[in-house]
Amino acid sequence: MLHFLIPVLGFVVCIGLLIFFHELGHYLAARSQGVTVEVFSIGFGPALLKYRARSGTVWQLSALPLGGYVKMQGWGDGEDSAPAEPGSFAAAPLSSKAVIVAAGPLANLALAVVLYAFLFMSAGRPVTPAVFASIQPDSAAAAAHFLPGDKVLAIGGVKVRDFSQLQRIVTENPDAELDFTILRAGHEFTQQVDLGAAKQDGAQIGHLGVTAKPVFIKLGPLGAIGAAFQQTGAVITSWGSEMRRLVVKHQGLSDLSGPIGIAEVTGQVAVMGWVPLVDLLAFLSINLGLVNLIPIPILDGGHLLFYAWEGLTRRKVSEQAREIGLRLGALLILTLFLVTTFNDLSRIGVFAWFSHLL
Repeated sequence: MLHFLIPVLGFVVCIGLLIFFHELGHYLAARSQGVTVEVFSIGFGPALLKYRARSGTVWQLSALPLGGYVKMQGWGDGEDSAPAEPGSFAAAPLSSKAVIVAAGPLANLALAVVLYAFLFMSAGRPVTPAVFASIQPDSAAAAAHFLPGDKVLAIGGVKVRDFSQLQRIVTENPDAELDFTILRAGHEFTQQVDLGAAKQDGAQIGHLGVTAKPVFIKLGPLGAIGAAFQQTGAVITSWGSEMRRLVVKHQGLSDLSGPIGIAEVTGQVAVMGWVPLVDLLAFLSINLGLVNLIPIPILDGGHLLFYAWEGLTRRKVSEQAREIGLRLGALLILTLFLVTTFNDLSRIGVFAWFSHLL
């Protein structure tokens, strides 16, 4: 039972926290643009506790504490309906609507920066030096007589800063001969290495056959903030590459995970300690923000697409077009949910178990 509850509770807490900050971004932006927020609910379902603030917003704690929502005055009112009341979302200028809608995803990205900065100041930033931790038998590294503890200073005359740069050079040179400058026990020497080759996504990449271990370096406040922006940018870039691979090359669909997969990973990470859990939380926050910026109607990005069209053409998107777009967007999200759920169930062996049972 405990093995089952930890992933579920971890998923509920993590996703609930991320959605809460997402909605908090919408709330703060709405208040800054003069739009009245009628309800800010922590959770969904029947309200358990309520408090009405001086601003008129009702803050409530609901029965299902999975995220939350904000209810703005005039949100969802038809664009072709009667004139909206002052202070409502429908009456806000186009720029204010865009700011309010974009604030949710941006809040998730800002939360990731804060979490990464906190990690880098408290636990340290992981840096993987170009030092071999282990050598795989019968590999190119073993044939070159490399040893654990060897540090790579340069490859082919190019100075190597860290292990990621070493990986990049190796993968780009399958079956190539490269000169490695090595530092061993205070002595520097050069060794020619015949790199091997391996297949990845149908393409050949270079293979050396070594591993490395990260070290953690604590940063000061300014350094941690700068590193946090760099880390967030790196995750965004990686996410963009994966989306391009999925949409353009039609690869990676079977690798997508849904709520079940996220719950499983959260449960595994939760027992490893608070550092990997905070790191996962920052990663999920970036993904939540970026997914919501995809220009699919029903997501924040879809609303921003409508506003961009209105700003460029000076014409509002018709109610009929909005309705069709929202229905298609909902269908796409539902399809994606079913695909990711199928992937998750296949990954944990549910279908194999059921097949064996039959």
